[in-house]
Amino acid sequence: MNRFYHKYFISFCPILLLCVFTLFSILIHNRDTGSDSTALERIKRTGILRLITDNSINTCYYYNGQPTGFEYELAVAFADFLNVELDVVVPGWNNMFTSLEQGKGDFIAAGLVITRQGIEKVNFSIPYMTIRQHVIYHQKDPAPEKIEDLASLTLHVNRGTSYHQRLNAIKKSGIPLNYILYDNVSTEELIRMVHDKEIKYTIAANTIALMSQRYYPDIRIGIPIQEKESLAWAARKNDPEMLEQINKFFLYTVESGLMKKITDKYFSNIHYSDPFDLKKFHERIETRLPEYKPLIYKEAMQYGFDWKLIAAIVYQESQFDPDAISLNNVKGLMQVTSATAEEMGVSDRLEPSESIKAGIRYLNKMTKKFDYLEDDHERLLFSLASYNVGYGHVSDAVKIAEDLGLDSTKWQNLKKTLPLLSKPDYYIKARYGYTRGLESVQYVERILTYYDILKQKEFNENLIYPPDSRRL
Repeated sequence: MNRFYHKYFISFCPILLLCVFTLFSILIHNRDTGSDSTALERIKRTGILRLITDNSINTCYYYNGQPTGFEYELAVAFADFLNVELDVVVPGWNNMFTSLEQGKGDFIAAGLVITRQGIEKVNFSIPYMTIRQHVIYHQKDPAPEKIEDLASLTLHVNRGTSYHQRLNAIKKSGIPLNYILYDNVSTEELIRMVHDKEIKYTIAANTIALMSQRYYPDIRIGIPIQEKESLAWAARKNDPEMLEQINKFFLYTVESGLMKKITDKYFSNIHYSDPFDLKKFHERIETRLPEYKPLIYKEAMQYGFDWKLIAAIVYQESQFDPDAISLNNVKGLMQVTSATAEEMGVSDRLEPSESIKAGIRYLNKMTKKFDYLEDDHERLLFSLASYNVGYGHVSDAVKIAEDLGLDSTKWQNLKKTLPLLSKPDYYIKARYGYTRGLESVQYVERILTYYDILKQKEFNENLIYPPDSRRL
C-alpha cells in the first residue's frame, strides 16, 4: 500500500465558507440579473425546487425505489430550508450545465469542482467540501510514483470533468500524456472498468475512490495529481438570488451542525478499506450468502429490517459460517450467547435458522430500547453497538457523553465515549464496568461498510428510476 493511502482528506469547510462568501457576494452583484422571472420566483410560485444531478454513489442514486445519496440528502434539506418540495432532474453528466442554462433545473449539486472553466458557465456557491484527485489502477498493474510517470500510461476520464481539465494542464506543462475521453460515463464506472481489467488507469477524487474500493477491492489508490480542490453547487450566471439562497443555506448547515451530520452519515466510515478483507467479503457473498439469504430475508422482513443489514451483521459475526465459535464460546451464524438464545426462545445456536431468528429478535429488542432517538440512522448505530457490546455498556457511554456535555443522541459522540470505557478513570465509575469500546466502534463501522456494499451491489444490478423522474 503506497504512502499516500493514509493521507486522504475530506471535510466541510466552515472557515473557508465564511472567507469565500465575501468574494462571491462581490461577484454576484456585478452580474446582469437577466429575466424578470428568477428561479426563486418560480420556486415560490410552484412550490418545487428542481435539482440537477447525476446518478452516482456520492451524489444521488435510487435504493429500494427511493432516492438517496449525499448530494440528494443535502438538496432535500435545501428544499426544506425554502419550504418547498424537491424534484430531481438527471440529464447525464455532460449535459448538466446546458440543462441549467436552459432552465430545466434550478441548481446543480453533483460534486462539482470549482474550476476556471466552470466559472465562465455558472455561478458557484461557497464551497462545502474539499477533495483531491488520485490515479486509480489495478493491484496487478504498476503504480506511477510521480507525475512524470503518467507519460507512459493511457488514462481514461470523462470529458469536461475536473479530471479532464487537470490532465490538460499537465500536458500543457510539458509532460506528454495520452488519455481517452468518454461522454456521460461516471467515475465509478471507469473505476469498475479498472477493477475488471477493461482499462488500466483512471483518475478519481479521493472520496469517490475510497467509496468505490469497497465495491471493487482490487483497485488501488495511487499518487495525487492535484492539490486539494473545493466542491460547490452551481446556479445560473444571471440568477444572483438563487446563489444567495444557496450560500445562506450552506452557512445555516454549518452553524446548525446539519452539514457535519450529513457528511458523517455518508463519509465517516469510508476510510475502512482493507482490500484483503473486502475481497474476502465479495467472494463470500457469492459463495456462502446465497444459501442463507432466504432465511435472512424471511426473518428480517418479519421485524422490518433490511435483509442486507442483517446479512452484513452475519458476515461480521461469522463470515457466513454456521459452525463458527468465538474465543468466548459464542456460536453460530449470528454469534448469540447461550443466555441470549434462551431469552429469544432458541435451543440450538448452531442451527442456521435458529441462530438467525435469535440474532434478529435480539437486534429488534436493542432497537426498541432506543425508540427515544428521533433519527432512524442514529437508532440503527446505537442498536448495532448494543448488539455487539451490550446495552449496558452503551448506556454507560451515553452517560459519559452527558457528563462531558456532549449530545448523547449522536453516534459521533458515542464514538468518542465508548472507547473511554477501557480507561480506569471512566470504567470504575460506570455501572457496567470495563469494556473494549473501541472494538465496538470498529464493529459498527465494518457493518456499515458491508451494508453499503450490499446496497450498492443491488443498485448496480437493478438500477431503478422512479416513474416521475425526468431523464432529459
